[in-house]
Amino acid sequence: MNSVELANRVAGPIGSVGMSFYFDPLTRARAKEVGLNSFEFYGLGRGGTLGDVDAEVVIEAFTFFHPRSVERMWTLAKIKAEPVATAQEYLVAAYAYADRTFGAIDPSTVANFARSAHKVAASVPPGRHLLFDGYERFDVPANPLHAAYLGAILMRELRGCVHIDAINEVGLSAVHAIYLEDPNLFTLHGYEEDETPDVKPEHRAQKVQAEILTTAMMAVLFDVLTDRERQEFADGAAAMFEALRQPVAVTV
Repeated sequence: MNSVELANRVAGPIGSVGMSFYFDPLTRARAKEVGLNSFEFYGLGRGGTLGDVDAEVVIEAFTFFHPRSVERMWTLAKIKAEPVATAQEYLVAAYAYADRTFGAIDPSTVANFARSAHKVAASVPPGRHLLFDGYERFDVPANPLHAAYLGAILMRELRGCVHIDAINEVGLSAVHAIYLEDPNLFTLHGYEEDETPDVKPEHRAQKVQAEILTTAMMAVLFDVLTDRERQEFADGAAAMFEALRQPVAVTV
């Protein structure tokens, strides 16, 4: 399997796996325990990987969200909780989710995926991808399953950051990009009906170009892996994605 094939194969699974803990019922419950609602826990937990930064930095990192959403899930949420501590709690919730979900996956598949994912992450130059850099600051857990799930989160954030680079390169606005991705996502990212962009054929063409470019840019990053490591990465991503349908908890 070459790097382009890997980038195409894992885009969907990693996207789903890396975000699957966000609004899980027990993640929601954890949000209440720290004094936040689930939307605030998401914003302050994910954004808190950047540190206690100004809202403008979070708006840049959360490119596809309307700034009014950042106001609610960052600026107002900071009145209730501290961002860096919340980011740590958010990862605790992520690892707890992994323990509830991926227990049926062969340990060697988990360990191999973790090793490949973190090899990719370690090769990415810092300073360009905000949310990826934020998560990359956390230590890789000794627990192989937790290491694998952090790897999945990192790879999801990496592709998201690369996609931002791609839409900028082809000249597509973030508003058009998120709307063309899915009108329902457009609403979930804080936009209102009267803010629906005027979509022309050239915007659709730019979106296609951005997707192709995103895959090509991810393939370059995957070139650090050997053929065997690319296969192990793909196998791990597929196994975790399949486990989302029938979660099995880790047994001690």
